[in-house]
Formats: sequence, C-alpha cells, structure tokens
Amino acid sequence: MSEQQITVRRLQDRQGANGATAVAHPNIALIKYWGKRDERLFLPWTSSLSMTLDIFPTTTRVHLDAEASDDEVTFNGVPAAGEERRRIAGFLDLVRRRAGLTHRAVVDTRNTVPTGAGLASSASGFAALAVAAAAAYGLDLDGTGLSRLARRGSGSASRSIFGGFAVWNAGNPTAPPAEADLSSYAEPVRTGDLDPALVIAVVNAGPKEVSSRAAMRRTVETSPLFEPWAASSRDDLTEMRAALLRGDLDAVGEIAERNSLGMHATMLGARPAVRYLAPASLTVLDSVLGLRRDGIPAYATMDAGPNVKVLCRRTDADRVAEAVRDAAAGGTVHIAGPGQGARLVDAGGR
Repeated sequence: MSEQQITVRRLQDRQGANGATAVAHPNIALIKYWGKRDERLFLPWTSSLSMTLDIFPTTTRVHLDAEASDDEVTFNGVPAAGEERRRIAGFLDLVRRRAGLTHRAVVDTRNTVPTGAGLASSASGFAALAVAAAAAYGLDLDGTGLSRLARRGSGSASRSIFGGFAVWNAGNPTAPPAEADLSSYAEPVRTGDLDPALVIAVVNAGPKEVSSRAAMRRTVETSPLFEPWAASSRDDLTEMRAALLRGDLDAVGEIAERNSLGMHATMLGARPAVRYLAPASLTVLDSVLGLRRDGIPAYATMDAGPNVKVLCRRTDADRVAEAVRDAAAGGTVHIAGPGQGARLVDAGGR
C-alpha cells in the first residue's frame, strides 16, 4: 500500500465510514485541453499540461445516507439544479457502480472561484468530489486511479489531483474504449529550478454565454484550424516539458502564450465563431506586451473565457499585478503560486 493510500485510509477512519471531506484547487493549463474525441469517457484529442494553483480552493463533503431515495446536492449553500446537479448525480452513479453500493449521498460543495468564467472551477470541483466520494464509498484508489475518476466529471479535474505541474495524457486514440479509458490520466511533471507565479486578471467573473463543452464540440466539428492546432499542440507539449525540466521560465511562457492564442484562433475559426475575448482581455494582453518591452518577462495564457492569466517570476509578480490591474479597469487581480493536489481533510481542515 502506498504512503498516499495509507494516509487516505487513516483519514477515512477519522472521518467515519460513511462520509469524507476533500479540498482541491483549480489548475491553469499552459498546454491547453480543447476538444474531446470521446464525450462519454471524457477522452481528449491532445495531451495537456497545467499548474495547480494555491488559491481558490473547493471544499466538498460527501456523506452517505442509506435512507435517502435521491442524492441531495448543495452548492455554496444553495440546492443544485439543472445541468449542474445532473453532472454531479451522474458522477456519483459512476462511483456507486464501481463501489458496488446503492446508497445515495448528501453532497455539500463550497467554491471560492467564480463558476463558469474560464477559471477552472470544474477542475477543482470534480477533483474534490472525486477524492471525497471515493473515500466515502470505500474505493481504494491511488493518484492515478483518482485522476482517471476525476476525469469522468471534468477533463481538467484529472490534473487537479496533483500539485504543482501535471500532464494529462490523452491516452491511446486507437484502443478500444475500456483500454483507452485506462490510458488517459494525469501525472506529476518534473521541473528544474522554477519559482513561478500566475497573475490572474478577472475582467468578467460572470458565467459564459457558451459553455466550454458546447464550444469544444463546435470547434472540433467546424473549425478548419482545429486539426493544425492539435498537431502543433503536441509539439508544444514536448518543448514545454523540456523547458520545465531545465527551469527555463521564459521558454515555458513563450510556449504557453502561443498555445493559448492558437486555441482561441481555432474558436474564432468555428462556424459560427466562438469568441470569449472581451475588450478588457485585449487591453490586458497589450499590457503584457508592454511589460516585456520594459524588460519584465511576462507571458499570457487564457482558457475558455475572457480572463487572462500572466505567467512570470515570483519576484516580478507584484510589478506584473500592478500593470495588469491598471489595464483591467474594474476587474480584480490575484497572485497565485503552485499549489497542493486534491486531498482529504478532517473537520478542522487538516
């Protein structure tokens, strides 16, 4: 039994056999995940690489109720409804099938990151749910198993199982479904001497008009730019891993910026176009170029939303945040470093 599994078993005993609480953080992809080749199993067209943050945690409690006839799900104190509830209930059904149990669950999720705004709320949400639900239902999973499980709720959640930098392997695209499922999971990435920060400019914290899931599907099906971007993204990943290993933050930033802008180009090429870029997004991107002209290494990346994340050295983070704050008039700015992976906690949060 691994050290991680021993820790999980001890926390299961401490929390009680029918409940568990987990904390997870969002991650920001530096090599993007965009497009599924299998929507049921959440299998991506390309591998991706991310940095888990040390801010915006999600805390999820899963408690089994043998007397209940249905799952009870609350999100930030409000009963979940619609698509949000359907996804969580479907994920719990998957856990129940694997555990061989039928008990319904009471789920309480507390999120500190804006939901549906391109800030990876689903990554932290389903990573926390995967860890808590697996423990509550008695599944004995290591990090790889938890990553595979979290992927079934949200692809990017597979990476939030791990702290620091992680790569989500796309898996074998020609294998039968069961084998492809086993081959797609995240794992930690080795890095050299890095001290990075991500400055996050939230120019719009509201939910997106087009969900990531719908935008991905439209891009894959209609954009003539998707296949060339996917091919170049595979090369970007190879270069990114090498840059991380040698601790070359400038190369990491250059690769991340081109990969992200290329992803947004594929969306603009969709029919009809998917446009997440807002006027404030472009102003922030211009400020990043201005920082580089002034000799401050700073590189932008954007997920499926208008908000901009800026990779820089930790020693430059305050200077970068000041420039970005001026550009994102009316928005908020946060500084993040590499954070921990998803984990069980006790009633005191330990």
